[in-house]
Amino acid sequence: MAFDTPNGTHGAHQPARNRFEQWANQRMAERIRHKGDRRGTKLALVTVGRRTGLERVTPVRWFPAGGGARYIVASANGAPQNPAWYYNIAGHPDQVRIEFAGRRIDVVAEQLHGAERAAAWAQITATARGFERYERITDREIPVIVLRPREA
Repeated sequence: MAFDTPNGTHGAHQPARNRFEQWANQRMAERIRHKGDRRGTKLALVTVGRRTGLERVTPVRWFPAGGGARYIVASANGAPQNPAWYYNIAGHPDQVRIEFAGRRIDVVAEQLHGAERAAAWAQITATARGFERYERITDREIPVIVLRPREA
């Protein structure tokens, strides 16, 4: 499915990407990559920058999708813009992997639409109520992406 969700016109303000925030995100991603997280709900999403071609690592929350697949949500905390990693996946969908607790898994990323997205969204918001708030404060449809392990 296409990665085609347009940006919205209003929503939460994203904090400025300053050096401290970048450093903190990198530290969190490295910890997740090597040790995992305490609750096992986060992973390090590894993408290739759509313009730079450089590897990018972002910590994201995941939700079980069955069969070893995982859902991730491009919420950007309810901002009007999709997060940068969403565009990186769209630009290089064949070069995505996830890492956590010393494991590296190459995945195929697919954005969900229609009934599939609605079912996944219901599961996600039942588990993590904060995502309902993000949906209320922005006018864009928040993308839900399923990551399936790539077959060898």
